[in-house]
Amino acid sequence: MLAQKLARGATSLRSASSPWLRQSIRSLSLKDHSWVPDCSLDTHIVHGGVCPDEKTGAILTPVYLSTTFVQESVDQYLAKGFSYSRTNNPTVKMLEEKVAKIENGYDSICVSTGMAATASCINAFMNSGDHCVITNCSYGGTNRICREQFVPLGMSFSFVDFADPKNVEEAIRPNTKLIFSESPTNPTLTLADLDAISEIAQRHGILHVCDSTFATPYICRPLDHGCDLTIQSLTKYYDGLNIGTGGALVAKTPELYERIKLIQNMHGNIMSPLTAYMMLQTMKTMGLRIRQQSSSAMKIATFLESHPKVSKVVYPGLASHPQKELADRQHRDGLHGGMLWFDVKGDPIKLMDGIKRPWTLCENLGAAESIITAFLGF
Repeated sequence: MLAQKLARGATSLRSASSPWLRQSIRSLSLKDHSWVPDCSLDTHIVHGGVCPDEKTGAILTPVYLSTTFVQESVDQYLAKGFSYSRTNNPTVKMLEEKVAKIENGYDSICVSTGMAATASCINAFMNSGDHCVITNCSYGGTNRICREQFVPLGMSFSFVDFADPKNVEEAIRPNTKLIFSESPTNPTLTLADLDAISEIAQRHGILHVCDSTFATPYICRPLDHGCDLTIQSLTKYYDGLNIGTGGALVAKTPELYERIKLIQNMHGNIMSPLTAYMMLQTMKTMGLRIRQQSSSAMKIATFLESHPKVSKVVYPGLASHPQKELADRQHRDGLHGGMLWFDVKGDPIKLMDGIKRPWTLCENLGAAESIITAFLGF
């Protein structure tokens, strides 16, 4: 099945199997450190395979700001796993391994933003003449880059309603190379049945990627539901403190990882070591934050649903959500995230302009602050 999916990329995959790439895989796993077996997801979010520094004993992964790394000899080139920070950096690599562990993937690439991860995915698995079936409720930046950059390059996209998997299958063409899910969608909070869509993708020999930024791995891990790749905007719940920007593309298999790693290296689409270091720390509280955010969101959604000046509230945890059964089945521990949307009776601009602290009118999501944003025309 994988060969069928990546037939046209076989040459690229062979070229990707270079010494630097082989050394990059699990490059920091230099020792077999002892770990308690069967650690929980909460434990992995805090520790995630991070081991004390072998030279100093530092419990945190150091920040390696070096551009280049000295080699012992030509024969031992890359013996330590690193040569140049565009290809691999020890701090960033530790974050990539930790993200992959939490997402239950083989490995990942960490890049500068969530949109950089999205662009890397499409660049890796689509060429001119290829077709993608993508949700019609995708994040605005995803929709924009598909229409404004990739369509002029000869790619085509069918934007369909992923709430019904039959729509996905009906949109498949002979040249379809990618199915692009987003669950829950930004900002409509529409869900995709990842198991059903993955079954369709596998039956047709097509790769299935899911942007799971709104859910996070703490609520839903797409790779557990048959997806081949997961996209995360690390800026959101992974960072969680409005400190840094980043994105991740997680691969389920070594072959898929080799392809995305090659694309990353060619494009120079990387993350700063200092940003990676900060995210290694902030993500430790992701589980605690998401549980509290989900609880708070449910209380706020319930309050708004009964408010006389609100005409509609959408939150996957509400009984009124049209996909509540799927939300309960696909989301972990009854958690549904920290995002909701609602319509007001009257002028929403008045609400935005008059909002009082602790609410703040600004852009972003997933952090500890309470943010309100108007989606004009939505």
